[in-house]
Amino acid sequence: MDTSSILATIDAEISRLEQARALLKGLPTSAKKPRSRRKLSAKARKAIADAQRKRWAAVRARAKAK
Repeated sequence: MDTSSILATIDAEISRLEQARALLKGLPTSAKKPRSRRKLSAKARKAIADAQRKRWAAVRARAKAK
């Protein structure tokens, strides 16, 4: 294989890759935006914690009763 045919093959490959890149660049990305975390107020966190403590107290009471 002579140099000119090797260069022609390389140029054809570069052209094919550039076309593929152009197609991919135009597509929308499928990456999702990171979701922002919801912020709870101190009052809401306390209410949730109190409710969980109440649930665990009920579980412990049932276990003790057995």
